[in-house]
Amino acid sequence: MYKAAEDRYEKMIYNRVGKSGLKLPQLSLGFWQNFGEEKPFEEVKEIVLRAFDAGITHFDLANNYGRPAGSAESNLGKILQNELAPYRDELIISTKAGYGMWQGPYGDNGSRKYLMASIDQSLERLGLDYVDIFYHHRPDYETPLEETMKALADIVQQGKALYVGISNYPAERARRAVKILRDYGVEMLITQPHFSMLDRWIQKEGLVEAMVDEGVGIIPFSILSQGLLTDKYIDKIPKDSRVANPDIWFLNEKNVTKELREKLVALQRIAKKRKQTLAEMTIAWTCAQKGISSVLIGVSRLSQLEDNLHTLKNLDFTKEELKEIEHILA
Repeated sequence: MYKAAEDRYEKMIYNRVGKSGLKLPQLSLGFWQNFGEEKPFEEVKEIVLRAFDAGITHFDLANNYGRPAGSAESNLGKILQNELAPYRDELIISTKAGYGMWQGPYGDNGSRKYLMASIDQSLERLGLDYVDIFYHHRPDYETPLEETMKALADIVQQGKALYVGISNYPAERARRAVKILRDYGVEMLITQPHFSMLDRWIQKEGLVEAMVDEGVGIIPFSILSQGLLTDKYIDKIPKDSRVANPDIWFLNEKNVTKELREKLVALQRIAKKRKQTLAEMTIAWTCAQKGISSVLIGVSRLSQLEDNLHTLKNLDFTKEELKEIEHILA
């Protein structure tokens, strides 16, 4: 029988989400890749339980995560039933809908039909009566925003989710979504955008300022730019890396430019002075940015989780370090 580590809450930092009453761990575990049937179940379980033992209380999923789609939710459902059932009230489980999930016109985007069906399917796979956070996964410009937000509000009012959020929304549409939800009597908790040192659009396009102004938390994903912001690509492209994998359509050798390598070398020098890997420093830097409630980490093996957890030992930056990082990124 699994028994959680008694000192788990001594190992993690917890931050309030926006102006809500909810706190999230500094690091949250994302299930986007490597948590479905593409990985042996025992390895998935080992990572999940180790994360909880380290104080990671937030597991982030979506209806289409895992191969096949839905298998990440199903795997977590088994773990929740067999190992984590006694700890359900200590966990934040989030899921999403918005990308293609089943055939036909009702299994994609942001219609009420799709969102209502999807939350029920997700709850069944997870074996839960409710999720803590339910997101609309991406903006749908063909469906009225009022319809999508009304569905989210109703999902809260029906008790199928405690909070709701949005993902991948630009600043103006996110602000509109907040106000529409508020008109329906529901406050938006959080937004989940892609963000990293190499992809700072949420700062440049005003999403951070908009969400801070509205009291909405921010939890970014792809903070390591799918592995580019690590030590592995500084010298060459490893054969077993994501860049070298032809099945990963959004990442290839063209992404590893001479300019990128020069930036990585310069950033690595700062990381070494901090006694961190480049990945660890990148996670710490992301945690330090304005408006960030938690950051999503994605791992493919237990050792990566341990490395990411090591980041928590050094989250502070000097003014000189931040200035030097800004100069490199510019």
